[in-house]
Amino acid sequence: AEKQLLKLESELLDDILPEVFAAVREMSQRTIGLRHYDVQLVGGMIIHQGKVVEMRTGEGKTLVATGPTVLNALMGRGVHVITVNDYLAKRDCQWMGPVYHRLGLSVSVIQNAGGQGVDKASFQYDPDYQSDDDRYQNLRPITRKEAYHCDITYGTNNEFGFDYLRDNMVTDLNRVTQRELHYAIIDEVDNILIDEARTPLIISGQAEESSEMYQRFAQLVRPLRRSSQESVDDEDMEPDGDYVVDEKARISYLTERGIEHIENALGVENLYEGESAAMTPYLDNALRAHALYKLDVDYVVQNGEVIIVDDFTGRLMHGRRYSEGLHQAIEAKEGVKVQNESFTWATVTFQNLFRMYNKLAGMTGTAETESEEFGDIYELEVVVLPTNVEYRSIQGSLTEETQKENGVKVTTYRNDDTGEFFYKRVDYPDVVYKNPQAKFKAVMEEIKHMQEAGQPVLVGTIAIETSEYLSNLLQRNGVKHEVLNAKQHEREASIITQAGRPGAVTIATNMAGRGVDILLGGNAEGLARDELRRRGIDLTEVEPEVWQQTLDKWAALVAEDKKKVLELGGLHVIGTERHDARRIDNQLRGRAGRQGDPGSSRFYVSLQDDLMRRFGGQNVANLMERFGVEDDIPIEAGIVSKSIENSQTKVEGHNFDIRKQLIKYDDVVNQQREVMYAERRRILSSANMKDSIQNMIAEHLSGLVASLTAGDVVEDWDLPALHSAVRTVMPLPAEITTSTWENMAPDEIEDQLLDLAEKNYEEMEAAVGSEQLRSFEKRLMLQVLDTLWVRHLTALDALRQGIGLRAIGQQDPLVSFQKEGFEMFGQLRDTIKDEVVHRAFRPTVTVREAPQPK
Repeated sequence: AEKQLLKLESELLDDILPEVFAAVREMSQRTIGLRHYDVQLVGGMIIHQGKVVEMRTGEGKTLVATGPTVLNALMGRGVHVITVNDYLAKRDCQWMGPVYHRLGLSVSVIQNAGGQGVDKASFQYDPDYQSDDDRYQNLRPITRKEAYHCDITYGTNNEFGFDYLRDNMVTDLNRVTQRELHYAIIDEVDNILIDEARTPLIISGQAEESSEMYQRFAQLVRPLRRSSQESVDDEDMEPDGDYVVDEKARISYLTERGIEHIENALGVENLYEGESAAMTPYLDNALRAHALYKLDVDYVVQNGEVIIVDDFTGRLMHGRRYSEGLHQAIEAKEGVKVQNESFTWATVTFQNLFRMYNKLAGMTGTAETESEEFGDIYELEVVVLPTNVEYRSIQGSLTEETQKENGVKVTTYRNDDTGEFFYKRVDYPDVVYKNPQAKFKAVMEEIKHMQEAGQPVLVGTIAIETSEYLSNLLQRNGVKHEVLNAKQHEREASIITQAGRPGAVTIATNMAGRGVDILLGGNAEGLARDELRRRGIDLTEVEPEVWQQTLDKWAALVAEDKKKVLELGGLHVIGTERHDARRIDNQLRGRAGRQGDPGSSRFYVSLQDDLMRRFGGQNVANLMERFGVEDDIPIEAGIVSKSIENSQTKVEGHNFDIRKQLIKYDDVVNQQREVMYAERRRILSSANMKDSIQNMIAEHLSGLVASLTAGDVVEDWDLPALHSAVRTVMPLPAEITTSTWENMAPDEIEDQLLDLAEKNYEEMEAAVGSEQLRSFEKRLMLQVLDTLWVRHLTALDALRQGIGLRAIGQQDPLVSFQKEGFEMFGQLRDTIKDEVVHRAFRPTVTVREAPQPK
């Protein structure tokens, strides 16, 4: 029926799409002064169809989303617009709010509340609301539930995910915040559904004190020696160290020599047998922490705490911890306090969260390279949209001209009526150096040269470490610059918007400032705000004429600067290393040449970069040696660029295979979660659990009688065991003894016990009171279900960690996991019934809710 309804809705919306999109375009022009280009309307139609649209950076994705958002919000089932960070969610809600508001739709934004509770971080757009905080203008505080009941809700993937989990932990239906997951539009969809897909959202609790084992093993692995690559590659030779590292697969393991070393240090005969086997998880984690995880690349240490660095954005991921004891092993390695181990209360991966929506769509600057994955896992088709300039050229209103300059193709578009020119970004071929020192020296020279000319430069780095190294190098050479490292999104956005000013040099880790446009010449509004802040003027109380004067002054300066920057060739983007995924490189490039502005990009590569080292950089190095190329002489060879592309395709394929395999494991947990959460909702929404509990009691007693009175001979029955088993469930009157049952048939015993159970239950209800008992039944069911589900999740996690070893025994690990996970789930359901039955006749015992995680 749900499918039928969705089909009908879809047909209805298709019918009214032209009128709705026209109204949105007109209202956008009237309220915020932006009129959708034709190509933006086409993008909106693709999003409405539940597809992924790829649009180049700077083509106005935020505006594109307004059409499908309004259209689908008309059904009254809610639309979720999902962004990668809180800053963008809030900005987009404030920016597009006037359009929705004037069309009669309510729009809200949810933010991360820190420790304050979600109701402190939910807002509704209200043009009449004045906030004391300039950043929250027109955002009126509301509850999280009210935010989800607005027609349109903006927020991050994390917030939507955690709210989903929290809703499935409440003990009262009125505390559920979300409605059904109906339609989601995901901005930067590749980042959320692919890079973050494997990141599980976990709500966890603390376990007992962590063992000293972590510190002990951190010390044991420290003196171990890594085997040389030659000894590992040579099949006739034993590895010459204590452990082997496979960088490509990101695994490490001990050699025979290493195992012997550890056994001697621990004073045990065999590390993998008997009691010592319990120590192997500590050893594995200590070795992984020592060999694979690097300080300032994978994590940083701040104020005595190990904080993970997101390898896609380079941002610090506060509050995220590696699971299964790896985080503790890194803490022990770095000599900081080892935090308690945690166990899981509730968990969901983004892959599974977003597959629950009735309809899903997305937009990004880079999706085409991952279209197979979008199709396979999410059934999402990727459609690549031309830029507005390309679209106008296809329509015939612009003339395209192409020529070669210095061996590179340069494309321009001319408007024959106005004589105006538009440009396509120029991507120069990669420059390859032998070592990082020569590469960074060349990068520094190019930046210096451009800054002297007045051309703005954006430099992308892969790691925080690289940003800092380059920043020091520029400082020593007197080059003024800004560095964007995983700090605050608000400041990030203000630096990025000014990165197009003449002579500006901005260094940013991968995706810092994503979603924020770089305006050539600078952003007049931001510069005006900065000036007023410097003058000590409160932006919430500034006089309109003072604001206008300041803005006009900066607008004139910015217009002059923009002219200058355009003449110099626009923004130049420099990549200091190729990323594993072509998509991330394309995102960096996409910063330049937005909306027909001129712009250019170039990558600098060294043969010792990670990607080159893993995939054949050695061959190129040998070539350079043979031709006697100096260290600081670069090569610009198509063959190198081709080899980089091939390496990237290999890595992308490898990562896709891993994710495809892992989702099959996740699906096992996901199906079980859906069953448990549906059961939980049923308990919460039922007025009365009495029948369910009485059925469980009856089933349990019948089962006891059947198993303990099997066979035709009374001597074979175990009546004493039956008597004590029944007494663990409910009180038995003195006249019922084992000898009473010797002269009765099994079905008579069963009838007697069932009648007695019913009588006991009625007496208990009379004594306690119906209302009290109904409340007790519901609390009992929820508490048992929650406590055992948490234990089950932790057990599934342990099963999953160890299942890989089945491959050694010629079993398919996935099939084993599915089979055993299914058996464990069956046991879980039996245990839940068992536990409820054994506690049902004790209403005077207080039932505590399963403790809620912090």
